Amino acid sequence: LDLSNCSLHSVPPGLAEATTAIVLDLTENPLTALPSGALVGFMQLQSLAVPLALECPGGSDAWQNVTEDRSSRLCQGQRNPCNSSVELAWPCPENSVCAPDGPGLFQCLCHNPFHGYKCLREGTFPMLLFGGILGTATVSLSLLLWGTQRRKAKTP
Repeated sequence: LDLSNCSLHSVPPGLAEATTAIVLDLTENPLTALPSGALVGFMQLQSLAVPLALECPGGSDAWQNVTEDRSSRLCQGQRNPCNSSVELAWPCPENSVCAPDGPGLFQCLCHNPFHGYKCLREGTFPMLLFGGILGTATVSLSLLLWGTQRRKAKTP
């Protein structure tokens, strides 16, 4: 994906849809910063060229090779943060496993059948109970409002 010399002052919002990109070139743009979530989901990215003013996302530990020339920085060979010798800042909780989520990023995925906050809930989500309670509350509130507000409505 070649976005070089496009006069970009910030990362375009549509970039999030290009998560299958293998090569990304952002050189020759007046970018001042690369937002931390700009490359979430870019697990296949193997080569990233950024202006010299910017660091490689995730730092040099997230890439196998970082080289600089006169006007750009080339980040090559994205490393898996889960297999790194560097300790993760937020270790995954029990009943979950670390999975890469872009350069220097990771996510914790719950083992089956665990789910919920910190993978502490076991079993499946009670969809029928949740839907029943939500539906009943919505219908009840709608009927109550219809009954109490009906007298205020003017007839044509």
